[in-house]
Amino acid sequence: MDGMDIGTLMIVLVVVIFILLILIVPNIKILKEYERAVIFRLGRIAGTKGPGIVFLIPIIDRAVKVDLRENYFEIRRQLCITAENSPLDVDVLFYYRVINPEDSVVKIKDFKGAAIGIAQTTLRSVIGDILLDDVLAKREYINTVLRDKLDEMTERWGVKVTSVEIREILPPSRVQNAMVRQMEAERIRRAMVIEADGKKEAIIKVAEGEARSEILKAEGDREAVILEAEGVRQSNILEAEGDAMALDKVFEVVRGIDSKTMTLQYLKALDALGNNEQTRLIFPMDFTNLTETISEHIEKASEETGSEAEKKSRK
Repeated sequence: MDGMDIGTLMIVLVVVIFILLILIVPNIKILKEYERAVIFRLGRIAGTKGPGIVFLIPIIDRAVKVDLRENYFEIRRQLCITAENSPLDVDVLFYYRVINPEDSVVKIKDFKGAAIGIAQTTLRSVIGDILLDDVLAKREYINTVLRDKLDEMTERWGVKVTSVEIREILPPSRVQNAMVRQMEAERIRRAMVIEADGKKEAIIKVAEGEARSEILKAEGDREAVILEAEGVRQSNILEAEGDAMALDKVFEVVRGIDSKTMTLQYLKALDALGNNEQTRLIFPMDFTNLTETISEHIEKASEETGSEAEKKSRK
């Protein structure tokens, strides 16, 4: 009898321990550093616990895990219409993180689904106010507008939108073809502008070189003219000085010659002119004076001869 009581007791104890383990073990939570547990006790929030080991009261407490790491979701190929009614397929990435675990659990049932819906409508609204060229050129502006609007809406859910990135924008094929042609035309225009600038620079350089060459040539010619004129002037000065010296010598010699020698030289010159084969006859303008001079010399010579004869007769 006692053996049966001990065996029954052991079985009951084992059952109780098994039941306790079934109740206690599932209510022991181990949370990582980036996890938090929002505790509901009999349906009411009892606070946030974690990280580490968290004990829950069986049947009474219920925990909801919240990940505090930055996460993202994407919107694939969202069709948007620009301000000029041009369709675009836009892929967008939204980055977010939970800053208030309790609000993220209590105030929103499915944050990701709600955020995707708001992101789609916000994206269409923002793209609809922008022209096609601005959508392609102002991605950073669109990212900033989307982030601000989404953050304003999700803040009440305890979620912070950290970044919005447009991953891809796909315009229609006709628009892509037009953009390709425009890009090719722009490249051709830039190439022509660069080529024209190069030619202009080359022409300017050549013109500057020619102008410099002409300037140097003109300066050389001017220097040559100046040097030539200086040489001519020096030559004239030397020639004039030589003539002046020769005239001075002639004047000194002539000054010592008497009138008889001069008359004799004059007659020699006339004789040389007379012996010339030309038929011209040259009569000096002072021929009369010359004859008078010769007559005077003859008279003087006769007088001197007569006086010498008288002196001899007297002797």
